[in-house]
Amino acid sequence: MKKLNFSILVLTLMVLSSCSAIGGIFKAGAAVGIIAIVVVILVIIWLISLFRGRSN
Repeated sequence: MKKLNFSILVLTLMVLSSCSAIGGIFKAGAAVGIIAIVVVILVIIWLISLFRGRSN
């Protein structure tokens, strides 16, 4: 079993270069960051409109 796990690890390291793996991680991080910022902005706009609606 350990030989199989080691073989999979070696195969993965040979197939994926470190640069492409790190690039994929940063691309995913950027996408998640952009989505999080959009969600926060939408929540702030929603809260502002909620409080403006109550004052009228």
